[in-house]
Amino acid sequence: MGDDVKAFVRLADLETTPFSHGKSYESYDAPVAKALGLTKLGAAYTVVPPGKTACPYHVHHAEDEMFIVLSGSGEYRFGDTVHQVQAGDVLGAPVGGAEFAHQLWNRGNEPLIYLAISSKADVDVCEYPDTGKFAVMSGSGKTRRHGQSAFAFVGRAEQGLDYFDGDADV
Repeated sequence: MGDDVKAFVRLADLETTPFSHGKSYESYDAPVAKALGLTKLGAAYTVVPPGKTACPYHVHHAEDEMFIVLSGSGEYRFGDTVHQVQAGDVLGAPVGGAEFAHQLWNRGNEPLIYLAISSKADVDVCEYPDTGKFAVMSGSGKTRRHGQSAFAFVGRAEQGLDYFDGDADV
């Protein structure tokens, strides 16, 4: 085992990194899978303050996700339904279209703490049904906020170019 790989991690000992954007998005995240040396499975420990969410409503085309609520309560928007969730609940977010889009909000009065677990794909496409955006990202450093990808692009389909745009006609 490499020096950076651990046989186990204790969640209480993890150091979280803060993230926030605007009024709605705030979380404190710690990588779990990376510390364990996992390469085909992603996992993060996430703490979301009351009234906040960690990310926009979205769906992945290449990565399944699962969330295990450790403490607190919230609302899990999944497709066209909203589910009340609490500690002990396990939430699924399969690969697919808008019917599997999802977002977890902390609607309680205490921090919502969960494990976010995912399959890992070298390339992924996310759709954001509420805004009509999509994101394409690749590379081993991908994050859900796409800030550490080898390649990342966020756009809308109507911004697309013709396949041969800019290519010389030789």
